[in-house]
Amino acid sequence: MSNDRWNAVDTYFTDHLAPADEALTAALEASDAAGLPQIAVAANQGKLLHLLALVQGARRILEIGTLGAYSTIWLARALPSDGQLVSLEYNPAHAEVARANLARAGLDKLVEVRVGAALDSLGALEAEGAGPFDLFFIDADKVNNPNYVEWAVKLSRPGSLIIVDNVVREGAVADTASEDPAVVATRRMVELVGEHPRLTATAVQTVGVRGYDGFLLARVQG
Repeated sequence: MSNDRWNAVDTYFTDHLAPADEALTAALEASDAAGLPQIAVAANQGKLLHLLALVQGARRILEIGTLGAYSTIWLARALPSDGQLVSLEYNPAHAEVARANLARAGLDKLVEVRVGAALDSLGALEAEGAGPFDLFFIDADKVNNPNYVEWAVKLSRPGSLIIVDNVVREGAVADTASEDPAVVATRRMVELVGEHPRLTATAVQTVGVRGYDGFLLARVQG
């Protein structure tokens, strides 16, 4: 089956179930204009994040990897008026675009974008006594995914959800001989989650406008 068919199906579902609006469209356009890589989640995947946050009843969300805040907008829209989303972004230029996009969407009061290496920001959050967070969305540099998951567990509560994006790597995750650092780290993360005494999880393969990939979904146990 061709990528064209995958894209057509994504477009069909998106048109009926996750249609674009002014803020989401503007966020993508501003990100493109600023030269950000076109790696934001697809619209139907953004809607999935939104629904997971709603089902979770999330009041506090931690996102690792902001980019232009497209996924951030989907997540923040699920928060109550007194909720909070903290998003960690390494690149200051990306953070500037993200903050403008969030302000345009009317979400800047609910979202804090922190700039710097995520591992440093996570340590700072722990030191501040931040959390626990109800939902985590991890979509940053893949080589640190095992570390990000460990931090998510530290900053969680029983029942928190952890979503890790881009775990299939076009099927390379199943290649035991791969030397790609992103694949090696993803395999380590999957194995860590599978063996972790406080996590229960699954992973789902996806195809569509973002190609062949997938995500991992974990729930923190008691």
